Amino acid sequence: MKYFLTLLFVLSVFSCTSVKKYNEQRLSLIPPEKLREDVDFAYRKLQEMHPNLNWYISKNELDFKFDSLKTTINKPLTSTQFYFKLQPVIAKIREGHLSLRIPAKRFSKKEIKALKNKKGLFGRFEYHVEDNHLYFIENKDSIQNIKPGTELLSINDVPVSDYLKKYRELISSDGYNTTFYPYYLKDVFFNFFVAEKGIMDSAKIETLYNNERKILTLKRESKNKTEIEKDKAEKKRTPEKKLNDYVASTSSYNRNFKFLDKDSTIAYMKIKSFSRTFSDKFYKESFAKIKNAESSYLIIDIRENYGGSLYEINQLYSYLAPEPFVLIKPSQLVSRVTPLKTNYFRKSNPLEYTYKSLAYPGYFLYQALNVYKGKDGIAYYKMKENKSTKPKDNAFKGKVYVLINGGSFSASSIISSKLKFDKRVTLVGEETGGANDGTVAGFYSYQKLPNSKIDLPIGLLLVQPNINFQNTQKGVVPNVEIDQNMQDIIDKKDVQLDWVKSDIQKLKDNKIQD
Repeated sequence: MKYFLTLLFVLSVFSCTSVKKYNEQRLSLIPPEKLREDVDFAYRKLQEMHPNLNWYISKNELDFKFDSLKTTINKPLTSTQFYFKLQPVIAKIREGHLSLRIPAKRFSKKEIKALKNKKGLFGRFEYHVEDNHLYFIENKDSIQNIKPGTELLSINDVPVSDYLKKYRELISSDGYNTTFYPYYLKDVFFNFFVAEKGIMDSAKIETLYNNERKILTLKRESKNKTEIEKDKAEKKRTPEKKLNDYVASTSSYNRNFKFLDKDSTIAYMKIKSFSRTFSDKFYKESFAKIKNAESSYLIIDIRENYGGSLYEINQLYSYLAPEPFVLIKPSQLVSRVTPLKTNYFRKSNPLEYTYKSLAYPGYFLYQALNVYKGKDGIAYYKMKENKSTKPKDNAFKGKVYVLINGGSFSASSIISSKLKFDKRVTLVGEETGGANDGTVAGFYSYQKLPNSKIDLPIGLLLVQPNINFQNTQKGVVPNVEIDQNMQDIIDKKDVQLDWVKSDIQKLKDNKIQD
């Protein structure tokens, strides 16, 4: 026990020292020649590891952008300032998974504990982005009586439109589709803002509603005892929370299943993230209910689902497929040694490093055995999802609708593209934020820029649905395109789901007439 307590003490001191050292480095000025070295390092690593770097931008054009960036770096910058110069160039590669990690302040355990007992300043609202405008669309706590539809004009006298333009340059979808930006930007806007400005206890804001401007002050409030106890209760993992993958931070479920009508002919499945957590059990139980109810129609809602596990979408597809299928094409790598560049020991404390060292031979062997060279001379990585999968015994054979929008990204786009190609479903909504022809993700090599210490995760696998490619360089286009505007959202009017319900009713009416 004495040695165990000593180890815990050492790890605690190590953690505190690491946080302090990182924050000091984050605020220090880095000479311009060192920053230019980081630009070269980042580009060299991208060329070395990314399997399809020039998918959406030519090498000559990308060379020019990196060279041009270096000419603008002529004075010392902090790592955060440097991030805002380099990331817009990374975003021009147009790979949504490819992004520098913004060097935000790290917090000690004491600071984290204090923040847990306080309410968010901006995080207690829901937002909507439209062009260069940011709107409040939900205010559950009626803070300052801000009404849904109110525009946020400025924060501490700085126009919000300036921030939107700046942050818009930091993100990209896969390819040239534009539907991704408003969804993702509304979710990450205040992540960028806090990383740039720091956590505030109050902020002066200017709002506009019905042509009336107001100056208001938002304050960070402390949680009362009841709210703290509620937070603790929400973190407890009940069987229902496990099955539906409950997320305490948002008080919502990643998965939800229900029937939309009394006679259970219409089944509805909402999947907010393909997290894989308890997914096998969820789909097994849900499709068993569908079979027992003899449902004729299934609606799968993956709007604003940013993706996740290939394993989970393969599982879901196996409940929809009429015959054996292959979800994705063989996953391409730059070289056979690429999987060994995943920074196996990354972020390991001394105890974790010791454990990983013992396990490394097994890890090395596993990665080596999963790489093979194709007849075309290209290196590929073995995955279950690029092999034939049999349909489940209780696979659904009725009519399937899938709801998609610009927030449907990564794995959501992969399964949407495959389902559309196989003519298995009717896609309804907006063009997806992820590309129709695949993306670069899988697993990552986490590179750290040597001078600014900014992390650059690089996806190592070219993951593409098993389809005939369209080469549109855009997202998955729905069979039925229906846009949802801000007023629809405020009024909780789901025009896309309503269209599906109406179409199902027509099909039912036609059956009765026949």
